[in-house]
Amino acid sequence: MKTNLSFTLLFASSLLLFAPPSARAHCDTLGGPVVLAAKEALDKGQITPVLKWVKADQEAEIRTAFAQTLQVRKQSPEAAKLADMYFFETLVRVHRQGEGAPYTGLKPDDAIDPALEAADQAIAAGGIEPLLADLTAHLNKALRARFAEVYERRTHMNDSVDAGREYTEAYVTFIHLYERLFNEAKTSVDAHGGHVH
Repeated sequence: MKTNLSFTLLFASSLLLFAPPSARAHCDTLGGPVVLAAKEALDKGQITPVLKWVKADQEAEIRTAFAQTLQVRKQSPEAAKLADMYFFETLVRVHRQGEGAPYTGLKPDDAIDPALEAADQAIAAGGIEPLLADLTAHLNKALRARFAEVYERRTHMNDSVDAGREYTEAYVTFIHLYERLFNEAKTSVDAHGGHVH
C-alpha cells in the first residue's frame, strides 16, 4: 500500500508541476478555500479563519482590510457586496503573493480544477480512498501507455534513423516520467521519516 500511495502522490505532484498555472490554482476562485474562509470570517466578524492563509508578515495588511470591510458592510447591502469583494480580492492577492504566485483576479466557482475539488472533498469527508483509486488508475494508464509506446518503437529502432529517433524520444519520455514519479514519491516518503502522514 505504501508503494501505491507513494506513486499515486508522486503522479499527482508530477502532473501539477507541469499543468498550466490556471489549472493548478483554486485558491483564486470564488468557491476555493481562501474565499470560503473569508466568507466565514466576515459572517462571524472574526478574522481568525483567514489568517492561516497568509504569512505572518502579511497579517497586518489583512487585518486592516478586514476592519475596513466590516465598517463598509454596515452601510447598505450594495456596499456590503462591494466591500466583501474587495476583501476577497485582497486576501487572495496576498495569499498568492505568499505562495510566490501571480494574482490574476478572482475566478468563478466553476473554474476549480475537478482534481483539486475532489481533494478538498476528500479532506472534508476524512477519506482518501476515492482519490487513491482515481490517481492509481490514471498513473497505471499513463505509465502503461508510455511503456507500450517505447517497447513498440524499440522493435523498429534500427530500421532507419527516423525510427531510431522516434524510439529515443519515446524512451527519454518514459524514463524521465518514471524517474520523476519515483523520485518525487521517494522524496515525499523520506521527508516524513519513511512514512506518509
